[in-house]
Amino acid sequence: MRLIFTKLLVCSWLILAGAGTIQAQSGDQLTAVRTAIASGSSHDLAQYLAPSVEVGFDGDSQNMNTTQTELVLKNFFAKNAPGKFDIVHQGAGPDGTPYAVGRFAGRNGTYRVFIGLKANRINKIDFTKE
Repeated sequence: MRLIFTKLLVCSWLILAGAGTIQAQSGDQLTAVRTAIASGSSHDLAQYLAPSVEVGFDGDSQNMNTTQTELVLKNFFAKNAPGKFDIVHQGAGPDGTPYAVGRFAGRNGTYRVFIGLKANRINKIDFTKE
């Protein structure tokens, strides 16, 4: 009986330790993503993109590959030179996938930015003008 309890305790600890590692990795990813958006660098942001990304601007979204996403973001940053970007909220969906909501202040206005991650890669990014 004591052996079973010990095994359960060890397994529980390993599961909790793994969950903490995943959360730390996504936090590190979000820090790097925040820096890339704040500097307006689509090139730096591209290294965190999933192979397929849902990209949205003011409610109009499309699925794009990494190269297309990088070009679209490059054009966006060219038209909206970044002034400031801050993550105002981050969390996880019901299935545990991390996300962040930020505020991007650019030359042409302020945008609410939703960033969804899957397997530590951006699979959704949405800019909505405030």
